[in-house]
Amino acid sequence: MSGLIGDAGFDQELLVELGLSVGAAVVWWLDLDAGELGWMPGLDAVIGVPGADQETVRARLAELTAPLNVATKAAAWQDFELEQPLETPIGTRWLQFRTRVSTHGSARALVGVVADVTRRHVQQQELADLADRYRLLVDLAPEAIVVHEAGLLVYANPAAVQFVRARSESDLIGRPITDFVHPDSQQDMMQRISKLTEPGATSDPADAVLVRFDGGTTDIESVSVRTTWEGRPAFQVIMRDVTEQKAAAAVLRYQAALAAHVSDALIATTSDGVVTSWNRSAENVYGRRAAEAIGQSIGHVVGAPLDPLEVLEAGGVVHAVHRRSDGGALAVRVSVARMDDGYVLICADETARRRAEHHFTSVVAAIEEGVLVVGATGLVESVNPAAERILGVRAQEVIGQPASLAELHDESGQPVPHDQYASAITRATGKAQHGRILRARRPDGSHVWLSLSARALTQDGMMPSATVISFTDITERRMIDSQLEHEATHDALTGLCNRTVTINRLSPAARAHRSGLTAVLFIDLDKFKVINDSLGHSAGDEVLRVVGSRLSRSSRRGDVVGRLGGDEFTVIAYGVAGPDEATSLADHVRAELNRPISVDGRRLHVDASVGIVLAEPGDPRDGADLLRDADLAMYHAKTRGRGRIAFFDVELRDRIQRRLQLEQDLRTAPLSDQLWVAYQPIVDLRTDERTAVEGLLRWTHPRYGLISPAEFITLAEESDLINIVGAHMLHTATREIADLAPGLELTVNLSARQLDDPWLVSAIRHATHKAGLDPSSLCLEITESALTRDPALAARTLTALRDLGVRLAIDDFGTGYSSLAQLLTLPLDTLKIDRSFTTGLGRSDEAEAIVTSIIAMAHAVDMTVIAEGVEQVEQLEILRTLGCDQAQGFLLGRPVPLADL
Repeated sequence: MSGLIGDAGFDQELLVELGLSVGAAVVWWLDLDAGELGWMPGLDAVIGVPGADQETVRARLAELTAPLNVATKAAAWQDFELEQPLETPIGTRWLQFRTRVSTHGSARALVGVVADVTRRHVQQQELADLADRYRLLVDLAPEAIVVHEAGLLVYANPAAVQFVRARSESDLIGRPITDFVHPDSQQDMMQRISKLTEPGATSDPADAVLVRFDGGTTDIESVSVRTTWEGRPAFQVIMRDVTEQKAAAAVLRYQAALAAHVSDALIATTSDGVVTSWNRSAENVYGRRAAEAIGQSIGHVVGAPLDPLEVLEAGGVVHAVHRRSDGGALAVRVSVARMDDGYVLICADETARRRAEHHFTSVVAAIEEGVLVVGATGLVESVNPAAERILGVRAQEVIGQPASLAELHDESGQPVPHDQYASAITRATGKAQHGRILRARRPDGSHVWLSLSARALTQDGMMPSATVISFTDITERRMIDSQLEHEATHDALTGLCNRTVTINRLSPAARAHRSGLTAVLFIDLDKFKVINDSLGHSAGDEVLRVVGSRLSRSSRRGDVVGRLGGDEFTVIAYGVAGPDEATSLADHVRAELNRPISVDGRRLHVDASVGIVLAEPGDPRDGADLLRDADLAMYHAKTRGRGRIAFFDVELRDRIQRRLQLEQDLRTAPLSDQLWVAYQPIVDLRTDERTAVEGLLRWTHPRYGLISPAEFITLAEESDLINIVGAHMLHTATREIADLAPGLELTVNLSARQLDDPWLVSAIRHATHKAGLDPSSLCLEITESALTRDPALAARTLTALRDLGVRLAIDDFGTGYSSLAQLLTLPLDTLKIDRSFTTGLGRSDEAEAIVTSIIAMAHAVDMTVIAEGVEQVEQLEILRTLGCDQAQGFLLGRPVPLADL
């Protein structure tokens, strides 16, 4: 073999080539025919047996190269490579064997070199760690980062997904990047990336507007970098939200710059520990420029004893306290790797992290939220003071105990099995548990409600995992929630069920399991407003409380009693046999309510109107529908005289719905030209000439057609619309008559409710002035009943109207309770005889006598007399004979529109 190795021919070139391929290496060989191993000096140290005898070296070399020997015999190729781990006291080393089959004459040998490649393995691992760190940095960065190739997005980090309000990365991948860039920003973007022609080229930061999925926009600052994606040219874009205030934006820019530029200090030394390389991060960490550090002892420049060899022999990593050039202490993690002629040190400044850990520990100890750390074995490892206080335990008593130390129950009161504890589930599955509401039993027997969460401390998915449990004492909040729930479902004044609960109890699902009929009693107190107005709301509230209590006592067990609001109550009676039983229940309720109620020393009597709805189990109406129908029945009971009971039927619903519809439509009728005025002539019986017309309001409804005045005038009076309707008629009639015949007198009816209107005089003054009608041409008719409601108020209003210049008439005289004495006190001009007396003329001497008396009485006080309802010639002649001044009726003219007057 010596000839094989010593020859300066082919094999010498072989050795040179192998040696160059691995750097510093030691030559070894194997005679394939004789099976003998040989090596050059220094092999013993490389293969981990420095200073050993030849047999030990041969044995170790044979063991390491055995796979190559086998491969040589089995394979047809000539070159072989093998890497083998070598365990040493200071850790695992890696050896690389590179060999080639060499022939010299008839002799065949396996010639190779062996080199220590541990450093390369470490570097590869560091590169892999660096790649992972970069990936995490990109994935977790607050800035949005995307990559687009040929204008299409191929990557987006989670922040980018959030920036555009997308659901996931899949919503972005494959979409043109211009879909997310505002049109005003697209041209600038294309110009910037067109200048990035070389890999690694970076654009200057530029402002742009990002378009989000929700249609909104976000102002961003973006930087584009020319890169590659799967070997093809691409662009990476880093985007930062700059819509926040300038101060916050400055902080974010500072944090982004810090994250982008701070890294570990990299230092190279000789084998004697003299610094040969000092990077910029080392300058920042230690406060020394490279020129000051290079050539100095490593211990001197880091401000603490540091022997790279000792670190290497201790495992390659140590934690130490170093000093900056200004004397400041640094918590540093030192990693050492050997070089050919020295060492490489990576000094990671962990001062901030150590300080953060200290702060974190302090914060956990200070926060009001309980925190427990449970190890992988399920035993408690740490407990903060808040957890001690909330659970009623002491840390020294529970550390080392199972995490199931407290007995837990769920919201329904059922005990929670130990394997279903949040910490147990998280340790077993790694899945976090959030916001579980549980009741824990303290050692003293008391209970506390907790909102509890659990999360694995490690994020690598390895099981079992240590777990952190956090919880908040929500006992007080639970009590408040319970109170709020009661308040949300019950009336605050009476404690009865409120409208929401009542409707739920009347739902088809709630009635489905009930046998028999369900009776809904809608109870409304009669004239309760009088109690509130006369005695005050405190007395009214006391009455309502007593009524609620009596309703609860008078109802059957299982029935639902509720207050719907104001003085409206309801009783839901299940299993009613029929209408008779429902009536008996309503009578019983009314009898209980009729008993005197003592309030502030007064004995009050309360009655009620009751509407009843009966529903079978299969009735499809929901709770709101049943209450509505019961309300309609109650309303019907009130219209029949109060203190009554009425059952609901479909016809009643139709009538009430028509009434409600008419009331609603009457509010808009004046604005939609549905109201118009018909005019009936009034004739002077002395000259047979038309001297006046009476304006009569008419309503043509778009759905129901012509509505009777008796229906809609009554509706207007009861719904407080009479003033609006009356004002509309007054303006219309005065305008039309003024335009048609300025000298023609106009008579218009006033409702009793209009006399109560303090703006009546102003409205009449405005109407006549706007129409250009002389107030003396207007006569206002008031019924006797209007005068008897409040005579004093009526007298004041009529006097004000008379002062305005209008004339006044009393309508339907003889049907009320007026007297001559009362008439003498009022400023009246005209008296109208009711049609009921006119109809009797010619058929009844009594009617003629009454009319004669009325005419005489009116003339005695200088009042003009008008007879209404003249339909026959005989009636007209009798009125002339009796001296009646004027008349109106179908004989003389029917009410007609203005165009037909």
